[in-house]
Order: sequence, then C-alpha cells, then structure tokens
Amino acid sequence: MHLTARSLLPALFVVALAAATGCAPQETPSSADTSSTGAAASAQSCDKAALATQAKGKLTVGTDKPAYAPWFQDDDPASGKGFESAVAYSVAKALGYEKDQVVWQTVPFNNSFAPGAKNFDFDINQVSISDERKQAVDFSSGYYEVRQAVVALKDSPYAEAATGADLKGAKLGAQVGTTSLDTINEIIKPTQKPAVFQKNDFAKSALRNGQVDAIVVDLPTAFYITSAEVPDAKVVGQFADSAGAAEQFGLVLDKGSALTSCVTRAVDGLRRDGTLAALEKQWLSDAVNAPVLK
Repeated sequence: MHLTARSLLPALFVVALAAATGCAPQETPSSADTSSTGAAASAQSCDKAALATQAKGKLTVGTDKPAYAPWFQDDDPASGKGFESAVAYSVAKALGYEKDQVVWQTVPFNNSFAPGAKNFDFDINQVSISDERKQAVDFSSGYYEVRQAVVALKDSPYAEAATGADLKGAKLGAQVGTTSLDTINEIIKPTQKPAVFQKNDFAKSALRNGQVDAIVVDLPTAFYITSAEVPDAKVVGQFADSAGAAEQFGLVLDKGSALTSCVTRAVDGLRRDGTLAALEKQWLSDAVNAPVLK
C-alpha cells in the first residue's frame, strides 16, 4: 500500500468545470456516483476556502491499519510513500492542501463503506467501486484499475493452475468484505467453503502455515506478497475483467458529501495530466502481467 505527492491542478479544473459536473474520467468510464451532489457541486466552488471539510483548513483522510505495501510504505500513510499515500497527497494538493494540512484517520476497511456518518473527508484503502457500496457511500471516479490474483506456495498442487476450474478443489482464503472474497465465491466457486480473514496478514499466515491452499488478493498486493513477504509463494495467475467492466478503486466519501464532485474532479485532473500513471509506474511497477486464469 503506497502513495506520492502530486502537481497542482486548479487551472485544469476551472477549464473543465462544465464537463466535470458528471465527473466522468476521460480514459475510462467513471464509476463514481455523484448524482446526489452533482447539482450542488456545479454551483459551488472547489476553492479550498469553500470546502466543507471535517476540520477547517485541514483535509482528513482515512485508511486502515496496518497500511499494507505496496499501497503504503512501512505502515506509515503520512509518509507520502506508496501508491495510495502518494495519490492521497496528490488529491490534497489539487484541492489546495499542503502535506502538513492532511490529517490521517485510522478507519477499518469495512467501516469505510458501511452506512453512517464518517470521520474522514475521504478514505483511500483499495476500496472497489460497486453498486452495492454506492447505496451507503459516495465514490470518486476510479484512481486505479485492478484485477484479482491467486497466490499459492510454489510446492502447492495448485501452483500450476491455469483455469478457475483447476482451483475448485482448493481451500481458498481472502479478507472479509473484499472483492477478492467475491472472486472466490462468484468466479471460482470452490467445493470447499473459503476461509475468511479479518486482515490480509491473517490470510498470509494461513498460507504460510498450510491452512489454506491459496489466497486471493489484488494483483499488486499479490506481487508484493511473493517478492517481499512470502518468497516461497508465487502468483498463480490473475482473473480478467468480468463482463468487460474493469474493477476500479475509488476514494470513499460520506453519502451525499458536498466534497464528492470536487474530489472526483481532482482525481480526473490527475489522470489527465499523467500523475496517476506516473505514480502507478513508480510504486506498482513490480505488478507486471501475470497469466490470465481462464
């Protein structure tokens, strides 16, 4: 889990104001739901002084703890190192906040998109945008397109699986509430009930100890696990986008947040000026292509 700092984008946003009301990214369709805030946001200014943040003059950003690599480096979201840390500070910069004006708040993964009032302005924690989650929270447009991957020990009989069907007899594991778990239940559909873990750390321990045959995580995390944490493991493969729809991570905001449109415009600006691509190359370059599981 990692992140970096970014360039200023206000000028871009002023030029793009009319087009940004719907907040759709240029390169990929937006998965953000800004219908409840679009009209209000089009009339409001995205200048820092006009933003209704949790604390005046500050931007509060939530993420879980531990904050995993490659999304954050050394379990320190405030460092600016790691893809998501860097993205958070880039969005903050685009909104007019310097690094010392960003406040980090610990928010458990499942709490970030659960119904109810939030203690953050936005949360960044590999949260995939979905219609179900949009019932409870708002999302920015996607800042990263991701695929799910399978990790197994190199000496596992499932290490050479080439298809989802090859994994049906495996004891699989994933973190609770994640699209990784959805991938097991909806795509692999194993004959054994999957092991569900509160944290990825527990899933990795279960893999090391032979309690599961394989785990499912997002692809960058899979490469980090196999290169730095469980070197006896390998990335078995990744799953292609289902039904032609790419899975995207989005920034999470309170349902109906007045900040949703402005945050989405910041993300869209970072995509247009190449910032997101540069951060992906810097922090997620190890997540190279893996075999696609049919």
